[in-house]
Amino acid sequence: MAAAVNPTDELERCDLGHFFTKKTFHRPVYCNHCTDMVWLLQQAYYCEVCNFIVHEKCTKLVVSPCTTSAANLIKNPVAHCWSDVAAFKRKFCNVCRKKLEEYPAVKCEVCEYYVHVECQDFAVCDCKETATYTPNSSPQHNHHWREGNLPSNAKCVACKRTCWVSECLSGFRCEWCGMTAHSSCFTQAPSECDFGVLQTIIVPPYAVSVPRTDIPKNIILGIKPRGRATTNNPNAGSLSNEYSSSGEHVGSKQAEQSSAVDCGQQLQQQPQPQQPQQQLQLQQQPQQPRFERSPHSGDGMQTSPPLRKKKDEEDEEEIKVFDGNASKKRRQYRVIALPKAAKYDQILAAALRTFHISDDASNYYISDAYRQNDYEEPLPQENTLRAIEHPSGRRPAIFIRFREKNPYKGKIRVYPGILKTVCRSKLIEVTSTTTSREVISLGLKEFGIQCTEPDKFSLVEVILQHEVSERALDSKECPLQVLQQQRLESLRNHRLTRFYVQHRDDPHGPSVCIFVGNLPLSLSQLQYERILMDMIRDKKLKWSKVDVIYYEYGSMVLQYNDSETALQAFKVFQQSSFDDKQIVVLLLPNIQVSIIPPHVRPLLCFVNVKSGGQQGLELITSFRKLLNPHQVFDLQYGGPLPGLYVFRLMPNYRIIVCGGDGTVGWVLSCLDNVGQDGVCQSPAMAVVPLGTGNDLARVLRWGSGYVGNEEPLNLLRDLIEADEIKLDRWTVVFHPDEKEPEEVARRAGIDVNNATSEDSTQMFVMNNYFGIGVDADLCLDFHMAREENPDKFSSRMHNKGVYFKLGLKNFIKKNNLYREFHRDVTLEVDGKRIDLPSAVQGLIILNILSWGSGANAWGQEKDDHFAKPTHYDGMLEVVGVTGVLHMAHIQSGIRSGLRLAQGGHIRIRMNSELPVQVDGEPWLQPPAEVTVLRSALKATMLRKSKSKMKRRSTESALPSGSQQTPR
Repeated sequence: MAAAVNPTDELERCDLGHFFTKKTFHRPVYCNHCTDMVWLLQQAYYCEVCNFIVHEKCTKLVVSPCTTSAANLIKNPVAHCWSDVAAFKRKFCNVCRKKLEEYPAVKCEVCEYYVHVECQDFAVCDCKETATYTPNSSPQHNHHWREGNLPSNAKCVACKRTCWVSECLSGFRCEWCGMTAHSSCFTQAPSECDFGVLQTIIVPPYAVSVPRTDIPKNIILGIKPRGRATTNNPNAGSLSNEYSSSGEHVGSKQAEQSSAVDCGQQLQQQPQPQQPQQQLQLQQQPQQPRFERSPHSGDGMQTSPPLRKKKDEEDEEEIKVFDGNASKKRRQYRVIALPKAAKYDQILAAALRTFHISDDASNYYISDAYRQNDYEEPLPQENTLRAIEHPSGRRPAIFIRFREKNPYKGKIRVYPGILKTVCRSKLIEVTSTTTSREVISLGLKEFGIQCTEPDKFSLVEVILQHEVSERALDSKECPLQVLQQQRLESLRNHRLTRFYVQHRDDPHGPSVCIFVGNLPLSLSQLQYERILMDMIRDKKLKWSKVDVIYYEYGSMVLQYNDSETALQAFKVFQQSSFDDKQIVVLLLPNIQVSIIPPHVRPLLCFVNVKSGGQQGLELITSFRKLLNPHQVFDLQYGGPLPGLYVFRLMPNYRIIVCGGDGTVGWVLSCLDNVGQDGVCQSPAMAVVPLGTGNDLARVLRWGSGYVGNEEPLNLLRDLIEADEIKLDRWTVVFHPDEKEPEEVARRAGIDVNNATSEDSTQMFVMNNYFGIGVDADLCLDFHMAREENPDKFSSRMHNKGVYFKLGLKNFIKKNNLYREFHRDVTLEVDGKRIDLPSAVQGLIILNILSWGSGANAWGQEKDDHFAKPTHYDGMLEVVGVTGVLHMAHIQSGIRSGLRLAQGGHIRIRMNSELPVQVDGEPWLQPPAEVTVLRSALKATMLRKSKSKMKRRSTESALPSGSQQTPR
């Protein structure tokens, strides 16, 4: 992308950690600050570490920190939740600022942070803070700015001009309200965030609390653990990409030597973000010639491999760099390529930059990693490269060491965390004998906090790497000695280590709730407690009380009064199983309802990720970014119960269910069973159709099936403006015959000797429709096919194709199977006997005017003695079908069903075994009497407003917060 004007020019380091040097560019590039073009052969400044390009006139205006110092600017670090490795189009890496296209990358599931796999170890732990509740604190929230990767229609909050740019990583966007701004304008934005157009449905972070824990964030949020992404290239065996002090990328010689030197060792990569493309090319195309590309040019100009290899051997020396003893033990290193005439200062500077260390170089020195001496001596200033040992067949290696000017005295930076103080951090002078208890006293004094009992506080060591690990220091432990040992083991970890003063007692309160599921159904409380005690075994880990038991679902919520005990029990439950089924365990957040603003009506989001192919996964990721992740629940982890428990004290909230009609019925069923325990017993519910039929979603105007063509933000905006309506619900009661044939009873799973009419009665709640005969037979065939191969039924189109094939099969083989249906079934509506036509082979009882993926079986309105049906009129419509061909005609709109009756109380007598289905759940029912009556259970649904049915394509997909003016 650029060539150095003079390789020996001294680098200029700005306050934000950049290592700028002047370059002459040989192709058009763009300033990462003002986004204007840097013309051909024009000079500009280029950061040697993070690839930041900037005009000379813009260098004093830069607001984007380099990756060498970005971690130091974070007050409260939060780990990212990484996705699976994928390829992302039109996105830039937030570490190396290069395009992600065609190269493996990952993104955060909670925020808009993208990074190459090769750059992942240099990612900054600044994910969104989703639970910031502190007792007696003011309910306010500030913007969380993220640089680059803005939406294409983004407009600056200050100047109102477009701030999206496709050529580089530039501009800022608030992760909460969506406000966007130019890099030169975002400082003019208001500091306080109002959450934009979604402010009425977001659970504010300041109202959510979770216990202090070392459990990974993705586990707490119910995000599938994916592990850190690594490449499989054994030749890429360094802690990073290879980096050259002259800006060149180390090529084939390094790869050849790496395989020879590190044979039998699989090395973990922590790559330099300069140029991830090279190692990816080596991995994906191992048989192709490797062409070199300069990280400064980016123009894809290729150099002949033989010439380049010869040049490297003659002019450059490759050196492995370790940042401490631990990295050498784990064989985690980085490689730099330097001219053979390189001086000591050049070697040291290149080694520091390759580990993203931006401190004063005089604080460090380099030593030989292969020299075995009792005392480690720095390398000489003259003829440095010659002084390094060159083992036969191996590259030379060096250590970067911190120069201890006074090993008995130093300074440590202490952060206040959530303590109430205006100070961001303080430097405290300590000695090698200063204990953590003394540091706490000094820190509290510096923060202006009057406290006579420092024992109520603890000093916590926090390392800002990967999962943001925490460790409370012992009161007699010396922080300076901890840092000195950290420097010896790993300089990078030392730079990512900080100390926090925090309360020993969790300020969020002692009560911690753990959800435990996947237990046997309908046991007694004593039986459940015995099962759990057999898992934890240690009585010290026993819960304080059982808060609630969901007997019908084999789930319960345990409450602990000590957070440390709760976390230990949580880890035990994670590794436990019962009857060869893995126990589902979730650490539930606590929502402080009292501090939620009165105008906020939070949204509880349920997503069935198994519905709709990949749409479920995409939706849950989008909702976690648009909302607070603690209000978004994946139904494969405990179903709807954890979310309903978390929102049980919410006086007024709404629900959105992403799934098919079966998923909606599942959530409604759970509300029926546990809703009485909540303050809001009938929250309004919206539906995002991810299933096959989606009949209820069609009636409520949410569409026939979500295919990703509508922005998730627009879905939430439509939900805010949706209308609340009532949905009639019905109870279907099956009374099997008391004296049925023994073989039929056995097939139905009933013990003939002990069965009574009372214990064999079955009750179901119907929301959509109830079918008997040919319709239920086709549904049963589909259900059995899906049970045999569930993995094949992940596509809506595939499911409909299977329905079509089964319909043809039934038309050919079972056309006359239900010829006697009118004799086997008798129908009574509101006490009146209805004679069935002889051609009828099935009955469909409708609560909504959508059946079989959107067909209107009742037909269009016409002049007859029937009233106009709705799904809240307290009436059911009874329709007859004459066979599979008739059903196909109804589906295509050619005909409608046979209108038989309309009423509020239906009785059906089944004289033979027939297939039945309730809301798409089919089975074979022995002879029985069926009663359908209106249920006392009510459901409040959200119907999409008619004015939002056809959204203009020109409508902005950004929250209105991005259009706010500075205050």
